[in-house]
Amino acid sequence: MSISSKTAVKKDVIIIGAGASGLLCAIECGKRGRSTLVLDHAERIGSKIRISGGGRCNFTNLNVTADHYFSQNTHFCKSALARFTPRDLLAFVEKQHIAYYEKEAGQMFCVKSSHDIIALLEQESMRTRVETLLKCRVTDIKRGANFTAATTQGVFASDSLVIATGGLSYSNIGASGFGHAVARQFGLKVTQLRPALVPFVFSGTEQKIFQELAGISLDVIVSSKSHQFRGNMLFTHRGISGPAALQASLYWEPGEALVIDLLPEMDILKVFCSRRRSKLEMRNLLSEYFPKRFAQAWCGRMKIVKPINQSSDKELKEIAHALHAWEIMPKGTEGYGTAEVTAGGVDTDELSSKTMEARKIPGLFFIGEVVDVTGELGGYNLQWAWASGFAAGQHA
Repeated sequence: MSISSKTAVKKDVIIIGAGASGLLCAIECGKRGRSTLVLDHAERIGSKIRISGGGRCNFTNLNVTADHYFSQNTHFCKSALARFTPRDLLAFVEKQHIAYYEKEAGQMFCVKSSHDIIALLEQESMRTRVETLLKCRVTDIKRGANFTAATTQGVFASDSLVIATGGLSYSNIGASGFGHAVARQFGLKVTQLRPALVPFVFSGTEQKIFQELAGISLDVIVSSKSHQFRGNMLFTHRGISGPAALQASLYWEPGEALVIDLLPEMDILKVFCSRRRSKLEMRNLLSEYFPKRFAQAWCGRMKIVKPINQSSDKELKEIAHALHAWEIMPKGTEGYGTAEVTAGGVDTDELSSKTMEARKIPGLFFIGEVVDVTGELGGYNLQWAWASGFAAGQHA
């Protein structure tokens, strides 16, 4: 559809994307008396909210700090996070009497389901007179005296345009690179994009050895560069997944080995020394600490075949070191198909950290996952969505 500002329906603010950041931004705009229109191509609002936390919505984390976010500018997120905190979100949730609980490490979940959060956003949108158009695909955007958007449901114009379209992850629910394309259209830089919070894939050799271990979960520490994550690591038919592995993927780069401590908080060398005279094979001793299938596969991979009493002190030290610092080289990740988020996005140098407005294009805002701010697992990404949406909502 071609754009004609003469026939466009005029609003103060148009927000593209009916997810967490877009909807909270719309509500804040509505509170300021701004006529606000939210456009989304999906059939329902809050698609990612709906599936978050296994359907219970891990809607924030009490331990939010900038240290839990990955970005080329690690300071950028501080301003927004300070002005809309997890406590502010809890007050918003409590106002509607939504029951929630802390699962672990500050992770906050709905007692019932993610639908409670979506219903809250719907109610607040109605109360603040926000208009939402679903199954509405934006086909073109232009900027003249104001912003004009051509869509499959008409042409709309506004003083402010907010892009809240997320990243490339979850293409099965309609995710796309639309927001990045808009940024580039207006001459804004977009940093390198990659799937994150995503399972790793082994090379052919490793995959062949460990694919029989699919379903086995271990409590480990996975390290990627200077970042360490303690938690479950799950073997899959293609590689490894589980919270510890997913967290590490946020910081991992191709060609880099992962370092895995298979026995956190245990001095396994001390155990070896205490059983120095044992005729037990190493795989059988390790079966006391790991599932038998894993102990056998790991010893096979490391070519450890001697009984303990036939192993030299040097060999035992090397085995202990390998158990605490097992290096494994992933072939890659499973990609955007299973990634929870997209790392990278609109370069933060292009945006005001206070308002999320593009420095070079007054009235154009970018919020949520489309920006180069990516949180770790545990509610951090939704908190960034709320906080960035709130920030833009005070100014759009």
